[in-house]
Amino acid sequence: AWLGAALLPPMPLFGKQPAADSPAPPRINYNVLDYGATGDGTTPDHAAFQRAVDAAAADASAEQPVRVLVPGGRRYRVGRIALASHLDFHLAADAELFASEDPADYGDERALLTARDAVGLRLSGTGRINGHARDFMTHYDEAGEWWVPREFRPRLAVLHRCQDLAINDVTFLDAPQWTLHLVGCRNVLVDGVTIRNQLDVPNCDGIDPDHCRHVEIRRCHIECGDDAIVVKATRAYAELGGSHHIHVHDCVLETQDSGLKIGTETVRDITDVTFERCEIRRSCRACTIQLPDEGNVRGVVFRDIMFEASYHAAPWWGRGEAISLTAIPRAPDTRVGQISEVLIANVRGRAENSVRISGTPESRISQVRCVDLDLTFERWTNYPGAVWDNRPTTAYPALESHATAAFHVRYADHVELRDCRVRWGKPCPDSFGHALEAHDVTHLTYPGFTGEAAHPDRDAAIVISVD
Repeated sequence: AWLGAALLPPMPLFGKQPAADSPAPPRINYNVLDYGATGDGTTPDHAAFQRAVDAAAADASAEQPVRVLVPGGRRYRVGRIALASHLDFHLAADAELFASEDPADYGDERALLTARDAVGLRLSGTGRINGHARDFMTHYDEAGEWWVPREFRPRLAVLHRCQDLAINDVTFLDAPQWTLHLVGCRNVLVDGVTIRNQLDVPNCDGIDPDHCRHVEIRRCHIECGDDAIVVKATRAYAELGGSHHIHVHDCVLETQDSGLKIGTETVRDITDVTFERCEIRRSCRACTIQLPDEGNVRGVVFRDIMFEASYHAAPWWGRGEAISLTAIPRAPDTRVGQISEVLIANVRGRAENSVRISGTPESRISQVRCVDLDLTFERWTNYPGAVWDNRPTTAYPALESHATAAFHVRYADHVELRDCRVRWGKPCPDSFGHALEAHDVTHLTYPGFTGEAAHPDRDAAIVISVD
C-alpha cells in the first residue's frame, strides 16, 4: 500500500535545489533616483525604473549580479516594470511602490512587476508593493459581502518561465487581483514574504505556483480574500507542463477561501506537493484538492496543520469544509483526471462542515490516508448550513444540500482513517449527523477511529452503504 504503515519523513527538495538562501551580494547598485524616479507619490515613475533595470541588466551576469536599488522613505507611483536576469530588485525599508490606476501604464501584461525567461532574478528588501485594491473596484456589494471589481485590475507580480528565482522579505499589500503569480518557473524560493490583502476583495490570491517545478515557499504570512497558497496548472499555459515538487511550510494564513489548495485549474498533472507546519487562522476550506479538469493529482501531503474553516456569504466558494478532496467535472463533457496517493496527518482544528472525500463515477479517488486528525465540528456563523460547494461545475449541482457528517467519503477506493477523533460543539444543529458516512467506497478502514454521531439518540456513529 502507498506509504505503507509509516508516515513520510520531512520532504526533501527534489532534484536541483531552489535558488540559494544567500546569493552572492551584488557589488553594483543602480539607484532608480539616478534614472529619473521622483518617489513623490504623484509622478509616474515606471519609465525611470525601467531605465534603471535596463542599464543594470546590460551589466549583469551570473558571475556578478547587480542590484536595482529602490531607496526608502518614498512612494513611487508605477505601472509595469519588466525585470531581467541576474538582478536583485531591492526595495529598501520604507520604500513603497503603488499601482497606477491608468491601464495604459501596464501594456498587455496587466501587472506591476513582470519577467520572462529571467535567470537568477531576486526580489528582496523589506519595502512594500501596494496594489491599492479599492481604486480598482466599482462598489461594495452588501449581500455578497465583497467589492465588485472594475474591468481593469492588475496583478502585483507575474513571473514567466524564470529559473533560480528568489523572493525574500518583500511585503505585498491590497492586491486588486492575484498577488504573486509564478508561471512555468523552475527552482524557486519564496521566503519570509508578507501579503496583506483585503479579505473582501475577490480573486486576490496570495501565491499561485502555476505549471512550476521545484518550488519552496516558507515562513510567509498571508491574508487575502481568495486562496492563500494554491498550486495550479491553468489552461492558458498548458504547454508549460505540470506542477511538480512543491514544498510549502511554516506559513500563517488567513483567507475567505482555501488556506492550502491544489486546483481549481488542473489541466496538467500536479505531483509531489507537501504542505506542512502551517496555521490557517481563517478559511472557508482549510486543506483542499479541487480537480475539475483532465490532469491528475498524485503524491500530496498535508501534515502538521492547525486550522479554522467556516461558512461565508453566498458568492464565496467553499462552505466551511474542514478538508475537501473532490474530483467533479467542470462540464458534462469534461474528462476528469484522478486524485491519488494523498496523506493527511496530524491535523487539528474546528470547522462548520465535513471532511469531504468525494469522487464521482467518472473519477474515483484512491489511496487516501488520514492519520491522527483531531477535529471539532460546530456552528458559529449565521449563514445557511447543510450544503457542500461543488463549483465550478455544470455537470452536477453547484451547491449540494447534505447533512453534515464529520467524515464523508464517496466514490473512493483504499481509504484509511487511522486514529482520527471526532468532536461536536454544543449546541449541535439538527443538520449535524454521523461521525463517518461512506457511500460506494471499497477498502475503507478506520482503525482507532473515535467519535459518536452528533445526535447519538437519532443517528448511528458510522454508516457505510453501497449505492
